[in-house]
Amino acid sequence: MPEPPPATTLAELTTLRLGGPATELVEAHDETELVEAVRSADEQGLPVLVVGGGSNLVVADNGFEGRVVVVRHGGLSSEGDACGGAFVEVGAGENWDDVVATAVDRGWVGIEALSGIPGTTGATPIQNVGAYGQEVSQTLARVRTWDRLFKGVRTFAAADCGFGYRTSRFKKDPGRHVVLDVTFQLTLGDLGAPVEYAELARLLDIQIGQRAPAREVREAVLELRRSKGMVLDADDHDTWSTGSFFTNPVVPAEAVPEGAPTWPQPDGLVKTSAAWLIERAGFAKGYGNDRVRLSSKHTLALTNRGGATTADLLALARELRDGVEQHFGIVLVNEPVLVDCAL
Repeated sequence: MPEPPPATTLAELTTLRLGGPATELVEAHDETELVEAVRSADEQGLPVLVVGGGSNLVVADNGFEGRVVVVRHGGLSSEGDACGGAFVEVGAGENWDDVVATAVDRGWVGIEALSGIPGTTGATPIQNVGAYGQEVSQTLARVRTWDRLFKGVRTFAAADCGFGYRTSRFKKDPGRHVVLDVTFQLTLGDLGAPVEYAELARLLDIQIGQRAPAREVREAVLELRRSKGMVLDADDHDTWSTGSFFTNPVVPAEAVPEGAPTWPQPDGLVKTSAAWLIERAGFAKGYGNDRVRLSSKHTLALTNRGGATTADLLALARELRDGVEQHFGIVLVNEPVLVDCAL
């Protein structure tokens, strides 16, 4: 596949298609170039923004005053056996959905429910990307990073990554670690992992906890994601988003409104549905104006209708957040990274 032409603004590097120019933009086509671009900027005192697929970024209209480093290096290699499964090492710039497709094709099990998620592989451990009952933390073996503080390459085993719901040690210490590659340990077989998400199980016509062929799981997940505008399509403004803009709140059980969905957590708290809260606070699918609005397919996606600014998008996000807090006393937290802007 040919390389995309160099970007002139950050809007060209984000799935929201929003964001102003960068002072400097560097494309890193291998690990050496990536490390050097970040290291030299740090030595010069330049702010650095590392960009992969741009699917989790909201960038200010004024852009970014510093060096934007676009991660272009990919690559995938594997080794393993029937007992230990496949150890699959993936370069940070490799398209994530291509990795999932390869896993399904080769009989590597454990990430099939993560199909259709936009972005690059290097971003997946930062957010502990998850969907339809799977998270990358369940199959991740190790992460190699460039540590900007220690100025060296470090490798973290999964147990040292501090994974939680949509978080990790890398997210909690933003900007410090530049992911170089990620290694997954995947079991071998034709059947996917046990399905733990009710909506997916219904579509597959199985019970929660049962298994289905991994290829069927992937196809079902892609069908669900397309129905919610969560598979990128340049012609569909419902996909001009960061996906879910707010995370599902994790709160004490007594704070959950009557009738809201609940998922008990190991620490005794309860996770509830941000989409349910938004809808019950009076914001239906399609809410907004001709510049920004909620997706017509999914309440959690804030979308650019083609003529928006980042300021427009953030104004809508504030309206939703404040409306939910006023109605339910629960403060929604944004999932995408805000670059030189704030809610």
